[in-house]
Amino acid sequence: MRVLFISGELIGSAVVHQLIKEGHEVKLFVAHKDRHDCLRGFAVRTDNWHDELPWVGKDGLIVFDDVTFGDTPDNLRAEGYSVFGGSKASSDIELDRELFQRIMADAGIATLPSFDFDTPDEAMTFVKENPGEWVIKQNSHISALNYVGLRQDGQDILDMLQYYKDMGIAPLHLQKKATGIEIGVARYFNGTDWVGPIEINMEHKPLMNESIGPLTAEMGTLMWYETDESQPIFQATLAKLKPYLTEIGYKGDIDVGCIVNEDGVWPLETTTRFGTPSTELQCELQISPWGDMLKSIADGEAYNLQYHDEYGIVVSVTVPPFPFAPDNASGAGILTSKGMSVFFADDFTDEDMQHVHFEEVSKTTLSDGSTRHFLGGHHGYALYVTGKGKTVEEARTKAYDIVRKIFIPKMMYRTDIGSAFLTHEQTTLREWGWIA
Repeated sequence: MRVLFISGELIGSAVVHQLIKEGHEVKLFVAHKDRHDCLRGFAVRTDNWHDELPWVGKDGLIVFDDVTFGDTPDNLRAEGYSVFGGSKASSDIELDRELFQRIMADAGIATLPSFDFDTPDEAMTFVKENPGEWVIKQNSHISALNYVGLRQDGQDILDMLQYYKDMGIAPLHLQKKATGIEIGVARYFNGTDWVGPIEINMEHKPLMNESIGPLTAEMGTLMWYETDESQPIFQATLAKLKPYLTEIGYKGDIDVGCIVNEDGVWPLETTTRFGTPSTELQCELQISPWGDMLKSIADGEAYNLQYHDEYGIVVSVTVPPFPFAPDNASGAGILTSKGMSVFFADDFTDEDMQHVHFEEVSKTTLSDGSTRHFLGGHHGYALYVTGKGKTVEEARTKAYDIVRKIFIPKMMYRTDIGSAFLTHEQTTLREWGWIA
């Protein structure tokens, strides 16, 4: 099958690799200029996806992996193309946090007080009048700019808002902080119905172990699948959104990130696209061919997704300037890690490579016939390593055994992905009744 993969910033890179492994003819377009040189040597690239429409045809598949393409997916569907991922309406509910809060409220889902502000000054005035622990976010998926308040008087929030004002960062979104355990629930949708099992995921966003440091896009995730639709967390969130997803004809993966406690579930935000690195974990756990599944969803058909009934762990391996964007005004002389080599231990095997998912990495063949892997992007999202097992401990061991065989200058990764679940979160979630 011919697949035209239209990517914003390579969020769906793991799926690109899977489609190529399955033998599909794949052409990749990457919109973000800082990632134009990523996946060179892995995928056939195109600089103009419009020119490839005759090539992919109405019998092929077009995949969008981001929420930055507006109504383009809708227009292509109207022209008769088979399109997976996104629509104007689904992108809006991720990018406009206040809109998503209204849609949840209309669906009978509990929400936290949330407010949009055009300027930091407006937000500061609000916090002064309503002190407390707030969370600062933006209407985007740039998590490094988010901040979770720690003081009841709101002074740390006011200080961060002043910083954002000085840096010219606007608009801003404030959400009341909820205390509990962060957990996500996700599932694929084909325009009218669910496809595949319910995904339960535990994200690890802070940069360092024990959730210390700035928030990142994601440092790693624990995931497993459930088939019981009576699961309380599914019924309290995604199940109530089915009428809306049907109304907008959504065809893709949707995730709702939540805080849960003994009093209830509090949805924070939604992801209406492939997630990173949850999609890498889906690649680890999924048995069914990706091409078949994506085409069925794009065409609005039912699909019996086969998967490993195990726990999955994914570890993000990053390099500077992650978790921040390149700073061309730093004067440091070294702005990114682009061009640095990725090395593998002598005992690194072909089987190990099956669990490595490259994002900002390219490869080339050297004069001696060997392969050189190197950083092709500017942002430091190098690669992800996955492992699965009947227990969380087994999945962790498999993933970290591979991570320790990879060497990149100045590489960073957390060593505790899934540990909190083992020590206390699993027991607490069961006591609260959120997982079996």
